[in-house]
Amino acid sequence: MLDKKLLSILVCPLCKGELNFDKTKDELVCKGDALAFPIRDGVPVMLTNEAREITLDEREKL
Repeated sequence: MLDKKLLSILVCPLCKGELNFDKTKDELVCKGDALAFPIRDGVPVMLTNEAREITLDEREKL
């Protein structure tokens, strides 16, 4: 589980926009850049080369 305080201060490393926490996939998602950053062992990996592109379907569900 990701700490709520940590989630409130984390932003997308590209656009500095808000991130949404996807509990089912354990990722932080930036709708603006259509990227999902993984959370490994409770630690967000905020590296763009580690992020995956989200699909249009995923983007609309957020």
